[in-house]
Amino acid sequence: MTAEPLTPLLPQVDAVVADALTQSLFDPDDFGRVHEPWRQLISTPEFRYQPDLTPQERTELSYQRLRAVNAQLSYSTELATDPVRLAAAHEWIAAVDPTCASLISIHHNLYLGSLAEADEQPLRVVDEDRLGVFLATEVAAGNNAAELSTTATWDADSDTFALHTPHGSAQKLMPNTSPLGGGKDGVVAARLLANGTDHGVFLFHLALTDADGRPLPGIRIRQLCERAGNHPLDHCITSFNQVQLPRHALLEGQHGRLEDDGNLTSSVPTRARFLASIRRVTAGKLAMSACSLSVARTSLDIATRYAHHRYVAGPDRVPIVAHRTHAAPLISRIATAYSMSLLHRQILHAWARHDERDRARLERDIAVVKAWTTWSAREIATECRERCGALGLFPSNGLGGLAAAIDGAITAEGDNLPIMIKAGAELLFAHEEPPAAPAVNSLDEQRAGLPELRHLLAVAEEMTLARARARFCERPRGLARWNRAGLPAVEAMSLHAVGLAGDALIWATEACANAQGRHLLRQMGRLFLLQQLAPYTGLLAADGHLTVDAVRAFPDAIEDCITALAPHMLTLTRAFALPDGYLAGIPIAHPTYQLALDDPGAHWHHHGGADAAPWSLAALRVGAASLGDDPNRGHSAA
Repeated sequence: MTAEPLTPLLPQVDAVVADALTQSLFDPDDFGRVHEPWRQLISTPEFRYQPDLTPQERTELSYQRLRAVNAQLSYSTELATDPVRLAAAHEWIAAVDPTCASLISIHHNLYLGSLAEADEQPLRVVDEDRLGVFLATEVAAGNNAAELSTTATWDADSDTFALHTPHGSAQKLMPNTSPLGGGKDGVVAARLLANGTDHGVFLFHLALTDADGRPLPGIRIRQLCERAGNHPLDHCITSFNQVQLPRHALLEGQHGRLEDDGNLTSSVPTRARFLASIRRVTAGKLAMSACSLSVARTSLDIATRYAHHRYVAGPDRVPIVAHRTHAAPLISRIATAYSMSLLHRQILHAWARHDERDRARLERDIAVVKAWTTWSAREIATECRERCGALGLFPSNGLGGLAAAIDGAITAEGDNLPIMIKAGAELLFAHEEPPAAPAVNSLDEQRAGLPELRHLLAVAEEMTLARARARFCERPRGLARWNRAGLPAVEAMSLHAVGLAGDALIWATEACANAQGRHLLRQMGRLFLLQQLAPYTGLLAADGHLTVDAVRAFPDAIEDCITALAPHMLTLTRAFALPDGYLAGIPIAHPTYQLALDDPGAHWHHHGGADAAPWSLAALRVGAASLGDDPNRGHSAA
């Protein structure tokens, strides 16, 4: 029996268009400084998947990778003081090693970032051989962290603080304070007590363990059980028993300075001091959004490649991507990944150059974007894993466990639902109503382009907020009125994030210099906005913003976008610029994936005839060539 050649029904990747789209997605003028170091790092053997490790060994490996990240830096606070590079590190590493990305966030953003933003103290020394952790959340105080119970009591005679955990509910929950990774220092959130006055929650810097990872006197550390998923972190319960801290352990700033007499000088109210102390949480939200981009784009690249070389039988032997039922879910999520990436880039750079005048608005938008992108990334990772069948379950193929890994980002730096509730409450009576516009009576691209679709989305957001406002005003003060208003307010915040993503898509489409790239961005923008609007067509029509004919046209308009994008899927995902060095270690990213499952000692290697494999090495190489896979290929946009 002759081996059947895998005659590919595959489009060629348009490298020119892919490079143009890469420049739209990333920082084209600064790609080498911002992104390339991390692309190169995840291409190294040290970042390849290693099988047969225990959970502890896998965590140790993530710590080793953190030190490899640290070795890339000129000085310890380089990432902490550069939010763009900090986010980029998460954007490339999170899908390869989610635990390492968490360690980067903890060490560089929360720990070193908190030290970098505090008043300078010559006695506060950071040992670059030690790693930092952040201890804020308590057993009974999570999202209500301003109610923390850990205390730091100032003693006038010795000018020191006693850091203390008063009861079991005040134990610090989740910090990675175990011996893994070596000696650790920490920044601890505690209530500052001086002269009998509670001054609110501040941060304190101290050594937690010795060089061998043993807790220092007065500090108790208990490692928690393993968390779900394939990416373990050494989460612990940590408590303090009258641990003496020097005066300079207190991280001071404009939010508060303790005077020599024990009185506090501060420009903000007591409750707000904690929020000022933990301002690094905003940069952390941007880092969590970056993690979601890493997971979404990596999942889509692998799943799209696999879809083009996983052949199925039927009237014709075709790659599974030829079936619209398989391709359409991936195309829709590729469009979402583009919108997420473009929005993240836009808001990240806005944060990097912000001032106090727009800080509050940006902090709210960053929180909403973090919630939307992390939720979206989990959904994308789940879809991509399913599209790859059984092989997608295995971590060695780059997809297994990624959806579960993004759960950490959903909870980190503020649980998604509470931060959406807070944003919804802030915008409930502070939202600007979109200007009036004629009803959309056709979804023809000339009459319903991206600006018109974006306007409809703004109307849907305002309609949802209006419903929340009306419900809020129906009830007297108390929980009942928010219970009536809360659900539509949170729904409106999802629409708010989607609208911001629509703005970013429109901007990127107009700015793209490549005509084909601009066309593809426009089609993805239409697909993304149409699908987001689809649940609201009835309400929009009822209020006169859409005609009945336009509502009826939605399914076909969405299908037209999918049809236009289907031949370009590989080009669209190649623009994600995943390095070949990383992809070389992912079997299902290549047409030769079946060879990774071969049995070299089996009988079919010892004689031919009827037992010859229909997917011989030569045939598989034909498929690889058709995809243009080249392990030596660089990325010209980089």
